[in-house]
Amino acid sequence: MSSPSKLYENSEVGGGTMKISVRTGKRLEKISKEALAEPDKFWADQARNLIWFKEWNHILEWNSPFARWFVGGTLNASVNCLDRHINTDTKNKAAIIWESESGETRTLSYFQLYRQVNKFANVLKSLGVSKGDRVTIYMPMVPEMPIAMLACARIGAIHSVVFSGFSAQALIDRANDAKSKVIITADGGIRKGRLVELKKVVDESLPSLPSVEHVIVLERAGNKVNTGPKDLWWHELMEGAKIYCPPEPVESTHPLYILYTSGTTGKPKGVMHGTGGYLTHLYSTAKWVFDFTNQDIFFCTADIGWVTGHSYIVYAPLMHGITEIMYEGAPDFPKPNRYWAIVEKHGATILYTTPTALRMYMKYDDDGVVSNSFDLSSLRLLGTVGEPINPKVWMWYFKRIGNENCPIVDTWWQTETGGTMLSMCTGIETIPMKPGSATFPVPGVDAVVVDETGKPVEPGTKGYIVIRKPWPGMFLSLWGNDEKYRQTYWTKFPGLYYAGDYALVDEEGYLWLLGRADDVLKVAGHRLGTMELESAFVSHKAIAEAAVTGKPDETKGESIIAFLVPKEGFSDYENLRKEVVAHIRSTLGPIAVPNEVYFVSKLPKTRSGKIMRRLLKSISSGDKIGDITTLEDEAAIDEVRQAYEDLKKMVNS
Repeated sequence: MSSPSKLYENSEVGGGTMKISVRTGKRLEKISKEALAEPDKFWADQARNLIWFKEWNHILEWNSPFARWFVGGTLNASVNCLDRHINTDTKNKAAIIWESESGETRTLSYFQLYRQVNKFANVLKSLGVSKGDRVTIYMPMVPEMPIAMLACARIGAIHSVVFSGFSAQALIDRANDAKSKVIITADGGIRKGRLVELKKVVDESLPSLPSVEHVIVLERAGNKVNTGPKDLWWHELMEGAKIYCPPEPVESTHPLYILYTSGTTGKPKGVMHGTGGYLTHLYSTAKWVFDFTNQDIFFCTADIGWVTGHSYIVYAPLMHGITEIMYEGAPDFPKPNRYWAIVEKHGATILYTTPTALRMYMKYDDDGVVSNSFDLSSLRLLGTVGEPINPKVWMWYFKRIGNENCPIVDTWWQTETGGTMLSMCTGIETIPMKPGSATFPVPGVDAVVVDETGKPVEPGTKGYIVIRKPWPGMFLSLWGNDEKYRQTYWTKFPGLYYAGDYALVDEEGYLWLLGRADDVLKVAGHRLGTMELESAFVSHKAIAEAAVTGKPDETKGESIIAFLVPKEGFSDYENLRKEVVAHIRSTLGPIAVPNEVYFVSKLPKTRSGKIMRRLLKSISSGDKIGDITTLEDEAAIDEVRQAYEDLKKMVNS
């Protein structure tokens, strides 16, 4: 047994002892050293966990900055997710337990999923889709979504999933860039009790999509939709489809999918992932991080429209033959307890969610009354993804949800990296945890923090996180734009992959993410990460969420602007503002005291839950808002702008 004072260094934690046993980390350290010393041998051993039609000739061809893994090898992603289980006891095991907001459920066994994928692969072939063709998938979170993805993979087509909350223009931009041949959609989806008219969005987009030959429509919501000459119903196509489709052997370097990510400006970038390297990285990281067992029921709360859903809902869990929960709906509808109800109902053993969702739950359940009303004892492991987690939120998660029995894997990775890069690896050994730290790189990943010149920094010094060696999950390039790939990721530090995140390493080698490098504030010569500032704000008893940005200041260079969401019951904003400022002064020091503090009920976030600090910066600086296609709720912008104007009027009067 170890005391929290050791395990939770650099965090605000009370006394007591931890209920999870921990080890020293020697085994992880040994494996990681061996992996970096002989990366070809290490990754070749990992790749042999997959099913290959033909083994590779070369493990890695590295023509910086382009990596090609397992060159000469052929395989199929669908085979690795489904066929590998069909002659085993996993065949009749539940693959997907799906639940809707209304509580409706469906369960598909591995055999049922295999059969549906084969039939839909034949549907696509009957429409002229073949190896290398692109297929845009614009669907709600229903089992037919992974069926469509795996069917594309089975015939060698490249899928491009577009998140179902995106507008017609966002769909046009992505489908046109990929030159998609087919769009797969549904008559609608359901979110927060409301109909999301997906087919209507596709209809609006179609005149601007010259490459699209067919639109396949799933009957999901039961609402009436218009049908045109390109429209085909999913269920009618499936009725006559053959039940087996021979899998297409594809090269290890063949693109599996394109997933578009939005930058602060310009059109979205098409991140292109290969097959053999990507699957190798996923299979390995899932085993190391989550330590999957045959008894696990895995609940990843991501939407498949984002990379977390691709990697850790569709591909990694199915390769490992585990049962997963797939949820269509919002975390706070009809009540802010939905995840806990799902965990209890289905006996989830692993919960993998976002700090954004946890902060929302904390806002309504700081004392644990809501979460304690559910039986969460089935959980054995908790995880976070998407952004750094504030230490206070980490502790709430550990105590209220895990009952101090569940390790937390705080994972850092990106759309571009394909799979987890930093995390505790419970499948290797459990190590001492520090709330807010992503711990160490997973084996085979050479991640370091460097200064402006690209040299590794001393412990405790802030810098930029970079990857020094290629890894199998890394993306092949940006679709149709090798030069942008080179310029965006490989020019700031030549020869090093630039992740765009600000970080530090502590004296024990633990990595701490401090926010996006673009969001680092330079105040009176000091560099302050948004993450460390926001963590200090939410450590105040009255603050549920915080977003920090800056604006030019003649004296300081930049001044700190804070937008805060108070917990319920705190409405005396004038006194609260004074309290919060005093709290920051005592927590981080005078240099971190904000010049302006605004209170709002919600923050502008992307549909994947990330705070759009760019919009806050634009509002506080008086600049144009710019692209908001990824914004979840436009009303949040109006509220932020109004709070800003109200405070200005009060100050000026």
